[in-house]
Amino acid sequence: MNPEQVLGEENPFEAMHARFDLAAQKLGLDPGLYRVLRTPDREMTVAVPVLRDDGSVEVYTGYRVQHSTARGPAKGGVRYAPNVNLDEVRALAAWMTWKCAVVNVPFGGGKGGVVCDPTKLSVSEMERVTRRYIAAIMDILGPDRDVPAPDMGTDGQVMAWIADTYSMHVRSWQPAITTGKPIELGGSAGRVEATGRGVMLSTREALKVLGIQPNGVTAAVQGYGNVGQVSAMMLDRLGMKVVAVSDIRGGVHNARGLDLKALKSHFQKTRTVEGFPGGEPVSNAQLLELGVDVLVPAATENVITSKNAANIKARVIVEGANGPVTARADKILDEKGIYVIPDILANAGGVTVSYFEWVQDRMGMFWTEDEVNTRLEHIMVNSFRDVTDMAKRFEVSNRLAAYMLAVDRVGKVTKMRGLYA
Repeated sequence: MNPEQVLGEENPFEAMHARFDLAAQKLGLDPGLYRVLRTPDREMTVAVPVLRDDGSVEVYTGYRVQHSTARGPAKGGVRYAPNVNLDEVRALAAWMTWKCAVVNVPFGGGKGGVVCDPTKLSVSEMERVTRRYIAAIMDILGPDRDVPAPDMGTDGQVMAWIADTYSMHVRSWQPAITTGKPIELGGSAGRVEATGRGVMLSTREALKVLGIQPNGVTAAVQGYGNVGQVSAMMLDRLGMKVVAVSDIRGGVHNARGLDLKALKSHFQKTRTVEGFPGGEPVSNAQLLELGVDVLVPAATENVITSKNAANIKARVIVEGANGPVTARADKILDEKGIYVIPDILANAGGVTVSYFEWVQDRMGMFWTEDEVNTRLEHIMVNSFRDVTDMAKRFEVSNRLAAYMLAVDRVGKVTKMRGLYA
């Protein structure tokens, strides 16, 4: 029986494996190499005891998974959320391996998380959770071992605490231990906008392939966090008409196009797009099924499944989030002829500029935002072409082509390095 049937369509680790298995099969991957690439290098589960502000003690659970370090140090975010689990962290670590390989930056894949609700923690409690978590996983971290970054529930301030905690332990300032830091601590110009900019560049290149001019093309963006907000603004600058956006509470739709500056101002005041007077209410589920040209799921995993894939009307899907489409939904979208730019390409702008930040920290010299954006565009455009060329060569979907490209690159390096015995 297919393990996805046992564990459920929305198990992220099994969804990742389903795609990896297809790519390995198409590539004719050696069975031994297949087993190596399918298995995470290292998994760590730690207790994170923390003194709360009221004097009580809470013990949280923390994870760090290093899927692969064949091409370089593990790279991946740290997620704080009440539903973090080991399978999710494993899947996200593997996705980082393939994502870094697709854009050809010298990192492997890693991911971490703490099972907690950051909305219910004070700033001082967040700091104590962070420092205790990092102290617990210190032995596997380092600029040449594993480099954390922000993710859901974490930000530049959390990265500053991580960098300080690690540096205090090793007795020297090590800014390259994290990326996504504040500029003042060695962060990179352009990092905040990088993932959204990568989504825009991927969309632009997709429209070129399809022979569509961006002017007047309609788009809907699910998610109004950093990625969704920046993506919407940059698609608008490209000449597209963003007609709907949403956040966790709900969304807003205006067929004539949303006033994104006014929407941003509304969001800054209310912390939600819900209730914005410049459009009609729309739910997250309804937004996905709108009759738009481009759909950008930039919120979370598993929003397009076998249950709603047949209802998707968009001509192009650009995956701003990690894993927004399940493996079972892939086939349905393919049969509908929807042009999908997979997450491991579309949202790789963030890890690409994280790589730039790591490089700048290590050499102690920093680039301007224009230089960062130019370098990012070069990598994203070349990576898009690598994926679409692979898709044409093997007559497969862009998603399968991206996985094949990544697995081939990681596999070649792993084989070249050999097995230590």
